[in-house]
Amino acid sequence: MTDPGTTDTDSGASATASARPRRRRRLRWAALATAGLLLAVAATGWTLYKKLDANIRTDSDTAQALAPYELERPAPVEGTGEARNILLLGSDNRGDGNGAWGRDEGSERSDTTILLHIAADRHSATAMSIPRDLMVDIPDCRRRDGSPTRAQFAQFNWAFQNGGAACAIRTVEKMTDIRIDHHLVADFQGFTELVDAVGGVEVCLAQPVHDREAKLDLPAGRQTLDGRDALGYVRARHGLGNGSDTQRIERQQRFLGSLVKKVRSNGVLLNPAKAYPVLDAATSSLTADSGLDSLSELYELTRSVRDIPQDHIRFLTVPRQPYEPDINRDALVRPAADELFAKLREDRPIRVENKGEDRKEKNDVAEDGRDKAGQPYRGTTAARDICTNE
Repeated sequence: MTDPGTTDTDSGASATASARPRRRRRLRWAALATAGLLLAVAATGWTLYKKLDANIRTDSDTAQALAPYELERPAPVEGTGEARNILLLGSDNRGDGNGAWGRDEGSERSDTTILLHIAADRHSATAMSIPRDLMVDIPDCRRRDGSPTRAQFAQFNWAFQNGGAACAIRTVEKMTDIRIDHHLVADFQGFTELVDAVGGVEVCLAQPVHDREAKLDLPAGRQTLDGRDALGYVRARHGLGNGSDTQRIERQQRFLGSLVKKVRSNGVLLNPAKAYPVLDAATSSLTADSGLDSLSELYELTRSVRDIPQDHIRFLTVPRQPYEPDINRDALVRPAADELFAKLREDRPIRVENKGEDRKEKNDVAEDGRDKAGQPYRGTTAARDICTNE
């Protein structure tokens, strides 16, 4: 029974007044829960960031080894601004979990070497492969045990095998007169994990491949390779093509173009769930100089080049020909090689055109890869289809 002195308005006001503290309590708990969630996310993010950052190994030994030769090294060219030259070294180190790909545990050679030039305007990037069998002048260096080596004319991969990254850098600088700003060394294990992290990479085979040495058993046609098969694909010399290092390098370049396209097409860089395993695989395999040995520095480099059009990401090989005393070795083609080095050094535009394995050489692309009268070098881009070369 309602108190005669109480009106409906008074009852409603009382109910509203009693509901307010409950709403405030709910809002406070919601705010606390949200703050806790944000703190948890932030803590998790920071933990993951620190893990990725700690994955990268700093190569301080190379900086120390290069220091005595500073006056001999090329100076940066005036007017090239923010252009960067990064030496990428693919190590065939059989240690650190890489023993499945060779028996000589503990050895380390430059299985793949690429000079990556990033233009100052960040509108293009050129990756120039250097054959491991290229005969070059290697300057005096220091072996890993500190003992000196003499200057000599030898295969390019001798430099890394005996003098590490510092000797490889000095050899490239002596050959090209291009100042190397940074270097990155990656191993087999990191390569396979990276390919698996992006969900495999697409390749195209003209015929089936059965290569016991490379551990490959693949059908013909377009297909996606996992990390292990991808490593065999880019390293094989005897079961694919004519067995030459030239075709192996061209295969590597097409694969890298396909890898770039895959990373860009599936939103890896914009999706944290996809980006983390890719970053974990990449950073775990890297040894870098002090200018690229943190996640923030690598991210800044990636951010600066992420908008480069795929057809402006170019792959080519230094102009070379068989070395006359030993056709199993390569020699630079001059002055073609010097002209290419000058373009990279001075940050001038470079064009490439894909010859295609089953097509005749086009008249506007020299057989040695030389850029004739402004025409393209022989090479490929990240925009090319892996099967049609279009």
